[in-house]
Amino acid sequence: MAAMLQPQIILLKEGTDTSQGKAQLVSNINACTAVADVVRTTLGPRGMDKLIHDDKGSVTISNDGATIMKLLDIVHPAAKILVDIAKSQDSEVGDGTTTVVLLAAEFLREAKPFIEDGVHPQNLIRSFRTASHLAIEKIKELAISIEGKSLEEKKTLLAKCAATTLSSKLIGGEKEFFASMVVDSVIAIGNDDRLNLIGIKKVWIVTGIGLLVQVPGGTMRDSFLVNGVAFKKTFSYAGFEQQPKKFLNPKILLLNIELELKSEKENAEIRLSDPSQYQSIVDAEWNIIYDKLDKCVQSGAKVVLSRLAIGDLATQYFADRDIFCAGRVAEEDLQRVAAATGGTVQTSVNNVIDEVLGTCEVFEEKQVGNERFNIFSGCPSGRTATIVLRGGADQFIEEAERSLHDAIMIVRRALKNSTVVAGGGAIDMEISRYLRQHARTIAGKSQLFINSYAKALEVIPRQLCDNAGFDATDVLNKLRQKHALPSGEGAPYGVDINTGGIADSFANFVWEPAVVKINAINAATEAACLILSVDETVKNPKCTDAIAYTDTALKLSASSNLNSCALAIARSLNFFCNCNIHQLQPISRISNMPGSSESAQGEAAASAMGGRGRGGAAFRGRGRGMRRR
Repeated sequence: MAAMLQPQIILLKEGTDTSQGKAQLVSNINACTAVADVVRTTLGPRGMDKLIHDDKGSVTISNDGATIMKLLDIVHPAAKILVDIAKSQDSEVGDGTTTVVLLAAEFLREAKPFIEDGVHPQNLIRSFRTASHLAIEKIKELAISIEGKSLEEKKTLLAKCAATTLSSKLIGGEKEFFASMVVDSVIAIGNDDRLNLIGIKKVWIVTGIGLLVQVPGGTMRDSFLVNGVAFKKTFSYAGFEQQPKKFLNPKILLLNIELELKSEKENAEIRLSDPSQYQSIVDAEWNIIYDKLDKCVQSGAKVVLSRLAIGDLATQYFADRDIFCAGRVAEEDLQRVAAATGGTVQTSVNNVIDEVLGTCEVFEEKQVGNERFNIFSGCPSGRTATIVLRGGADQFIEEAERSLHDAIMIVRRALKNSTVVAGGGAIDMEISRYLRQHARTIAGKSQLFINSYAKALEVIPRQLCDNAGFDATDVLNKLRQKHALPSGEGAPYGVDINTGGIADSFANFVWEPAVVKINAINAATEAACLILSVDETVKNPKCTDAIAYTDTALKLSASSNLNSCALAIARSLNFFCNCNIHQLQPISRISNMPGSSESAQGEAAASAMGGRGRGGAAFRGRGRGMRRR
């Protein structure tokens, strides 16, 4: 009887939403599968594109999984995990972002019936991790190394990997053209890990007066690769057209200083006793800039680049001496020029020696479409490259850039890891067959769980067929039959997108780096296990009262009732900073004090908040600013 009379223990705030148990886990699984359904149709060479526009009016057309997942405003906490693994896959290997989302969702879909039947999630997690380990070991066993090949053979193999990646992109029709360009750019930077050494510049024609109208600026095949650095012509002053636009083996001076007359930043007062002294002050300013320009010329440089402005005086000065100059060069472009030409960015023109100057075989300013580009080619370091993209619509150019980024990442990974596997769903079907066979050797429930994991891997070839309009059931039956051959000759067989049947993916040069599939299976399995391990979701209540009090304070501040405004601000700070509003000193009497000003009222209100968390300091700092405007 005494136990029944004990008071109820309240641990969470009123309004806190808690969900737990089997229903909560199933709800998380349903949310993740709903997110995967958004990107499901973008997989493969026949995948569809998504058009996403936000409240600002910007439009994005893409079939890249990571791009779509980032643009989706997902609010479900469990579904956000799929966004994170897509970003992780994109930053780690560059491709396979849609694959990793589909795999994670399919693992969860296969686990859902077991959860509903009362299987403990930890049993599923244990089996899934075992299956993941077996799958990765099988991939390493099936992978073919491209190490030890000659440079030309290696470039051909890498181009096949890049073409496989580009086949599912918007520029898939020109995949051979761009694949060789990507391979050349990656080989140009060698073993350097800095991806920004490969620049991608976009060009489209813009015409019209007052209204900008985009018209086709050449075809995608008008794009070209610069074995060096290329960037758009920067803002220039009068005298720029008189400068030479081409040099052979020039010396290049890179600066991070301004070469123009500058006014005083602070107010300065100079008292003169003789009017003639004023001219000496003016001459001193001119002597400073001329001294800098003389030192640039004496260094022997024929090309002067600066991250800061090069004014009209300096532009004309260099033009008279047959020197090319460009100011306001982007930091990224300046660093790429330094890496390519062997120069060093200088913060002073004093003591400029030959060791800090860069050089290249040819420098020229070239017209590309409606833009002019500064191009440095034949650089001695040879550790940078630039791809200049041509095209029409802005959205098309942006998607082409994202596609090339994926291809560049894939080639870099293939060059470093040197192992490739068959694409087109071939490796997924082979791992699925291997796991089904392994499951027969296991006793107990784990056999069912590993079988469901193996079945989930078939989502890749099945979705490739669905997106291409083929009969997925018929194609998967053929693949299962081929991969079940005891000789193992069916291991490289995958979906043939062109005929709707099956074909040897290796013979058709449908390859992908092994690291892409390994990373995708690892990330998808970990994400699925993480979601399966969550058995309760706690959602804290929104601070609606704080927002209401803040709105009240804003309305009162527009009126003359500053005392009430101060109390409203104090109440809102209480909710944001967890202050105890009931311990605040009453401030209503402040306005009745004789001779009290409104600023004093504000200070008194601020002192009432003092010593109660961060809210006191924030409030006290604004006490004097509450005067009537």
